[in-house]
Amino acid sequence: MRVIVLGAGLLGTTSAYFLSQLGHDVTVVDRQATPGAETSFANGGQISVSHAEPWANPGAPLKLLKWLGREDAPLLFRLRPDLRQWLWGLSFLRECTPARTRHNIEQIVRLGTYSRDVLQQLRRDTGIAYDQRTQGILHFYTSQKEFDAALAPAEQMRELGCERQVIDADQAVRLEPALAHIRPQLAGATYTAEDESGDANRFTRELAKQAEAAGVRFLMGHTITALREVAGEIDHVEATDAEGRYQRLRADAYVLAMGSFSPLLAAPLGIRLPIYPAKGYSVTMPVKDASRAHQVSLTDDEFKLVFSRLTGPQGDRLRIAGTAELNGYDRDLSTVRCEAIVRRVEQLFPGAGDTAQAQFWSGLRPATPSNVPIIGASRVGRLFLNTGHGTLGWTHACGSGQSIARIVSGLAPEVDFAFTRQTAAAPGPQALTRTA
Repeated sequence: MRVIVLGAGLLGTTSAYFLSQLGHDVTVVDRQATPGAETSFANGGQISVSHAEPWANPGAPLKLLKWLGREDAPLLFRLRPDLRQWLWGLSFLRECTPARTRHNIEQIVRLGTYSRDVLQQLRRDTGIAYDQRTQGILHFYTSQKEFDAALAPAEQMRELGCERQVIDADQAVRLEPALAHIRPQLAGATYTAEDESGDANRFTRELAKQAEAAGVRFLMGHTITALREVAGEIDHVEATDAEGRYQRLRADAYVLAMGSFSPLLAAPLGIRLPIYPAKGYSVTMPVKDASRAHQVSLTDDEFKLVFSRLTGPQGDRLRIAGTAELNGYDRDLSTVRCEAIVRRVEQLFPGAGDTAQAQFWSGLRPATPSNVPIIGASRVGRLFLNTGHGTLGWTHACGSGQSIARIVSGLAPEVDFAFTRQTAAAPGPQALTRTA
């Protein structure tokens, strides 16, 4: 079967690779010159099943009120005259109940655990290298209140098979000696030994090479302008190439994996995806003093930051990423928010990184109100969805790609997850029917 995958980020590239493995003739279309050049370019680097508590949780509304007006707030709503933003925000608040939070954690953990297993098998099968580290992920807390609030979600994750163990401050420092500098401030930590980290951009580019070797065609520098429907199913994709020439692309099936831009292409078809761009920031800097730099991948839950160590062809680097800013499709870098990240790094690991050579980046994460991605068949024939992964695109990429490849092929997915099929009537921002 001929399949066109729209988007060459993590989700599009993994979808294409696994579709090819199932015997399909696959073409990937993307406006960038190379795969993984947008949201997959400089993310936090974590394959983090333990990062399963959604932004929308019972404690979120009060935190949002506290953060209002703070330019350096971990989660910042820049209120706009944008109906999509307001509808997304209302849906976000509906997801903050204890029952919805528990349901969403369950979906996120199931997909994350499966996806991590698929990634590990892929690594064994192909020998793919991407600055990976398999030293686990340590969540640390400098606030007793934040640590206490993490205990119940961690317990639920353990019940679901994610071994997120609660440990004390001394154990945290033994696991990661670089935390010794802030030992008096540590309230506690959790540690998930099975979690990993690595360079998502390098992984995407290396997997794209593997896919090309298997026959996948990548049409880079092609801007997708529309999906055209005839008689209830997709007839063709319209695009322009790097020279601006019109292209009409046809296939037997189409996979929409364009992150935050997915809703813009889906809306003319009557498909209203509950996805809004959440701008995330990252800082990458060379390691200046290896004795002060962390080895284990870390999560600072209070400040919503993740820390990874990337050691590969580009040298020994620290990657710090996080925060979320809801401001439409704006990608401008806020100096205040960039400086806040660097300031936190220096508080925690003074002198570890070369701040004078820090490189700043922003990317638009495709966030759903629940943090649960949208994977499955759409209400329009021959159109499939693999989008809305928010902050967990790297964590969920391989499992999502494997799953959508099986769904397109008419096979049952291997993971118990709330895969989606859109209803015929899509009157609002949450017009999705999920089946598991």
